Amino acid sequence: MNIRQLECFRAVMVTGMMTRAADFLGITQPSVSNLIANLEYEIGFELFKRSKGRLIPTPEAHYFYKDVDRTLGSIELTAHTARQIRDRELGNLVIASYPGIAFDLLPNVLSEFISRRPKVRIKLLSRSSEIVRELVPTQQFDVAIAELPADHPAVHTEAFNFQCVCVLPSGHRLARKTSITPEDLSDEPFISLFREHQTYFQVANAFSNAGATWNIVAETQFFATACSFVNYGAGVSIVDPFTANKFQKQGLVVKPFEPVIDYRIGLLYPLDRARSRLLEAFLTSLKEKIRPFLR
Repeated sequence: MNIRQLECFRAVMVTGMMTRAADFLGITQPSVSNLIANLEYEIGFELFKRSKGRLIPTPEAHYFYKDVDRTLGSIELTAHTARQIRDRELGNLVIASYPGIAFDLLPNVLSEFISRRPKVRIKLLSRSSEIVRELVPTQQFDVAIAELPADHPAVHTEAFNFQCVCVLPSGHRLARKTSITPEDLSDEPFISLFREHQTYFQVANAFSNAGATWNIVAETQFFATACSFVNYGAGVSIVDPFTANKFQKQGLVVKPFEPVIDYRIGLLYPLDRARSRLLEAFLTSLKEKIRPFLR
């Protein structure tokens, strides 16, 4: 296997089409086909099924993709470090974050941050909280942001607590209420996060303690996806305040939820790495932005 084959495989997995993967990589579609075929030959199993002009990843491909994405992420970080050493660049900031805030909140904070620092170069990497937590001790980031818990002896964690809110479709019957309770949502179609998420059992307990029916109609990995479901009228949900704030601008109704559903994230720092003045300035900007949402 070589890096180009793995990059091609990741591009096809992400885009779902060889033509789009070719455009993304800046190569021809036949080149993509050849790279995938050669990779399948070398690893000894099929990665995609062809059906009616579509590429359908095999179960083996999904399993293989996790390690490929992790490996390429590490290679990209290594290449970035090499460029820093070669060019002796100052003013570079590498941030790793879980997707929940990497798609909106962080771009907002960083756009304001670099508008005042035209010579600063930012690299923002979006990875799952699990992968972010695993990579922090390698000191490949200046700071990482992940959902908690994040226990590791080589990592210092600065934790922040937030209170989740209820999101409703525009025009929902509960839209005029001051706050929402499990009793209000009993039997309502509900969009839940997976049970591995830190909020799942808090919400389950809230409904159970209230004797309310938790009518889950869909489960998803991210709050943003849950909000999209709600936006399309599929149900209601309980999400973090950052995501709710973003979707409120698109017409979603946001209400306090009782009892409190805690949501915790952490700023993660390698213990043996000193923080730069640039990093401290960014952290000040970030904390100012999230302060209104703190519980």
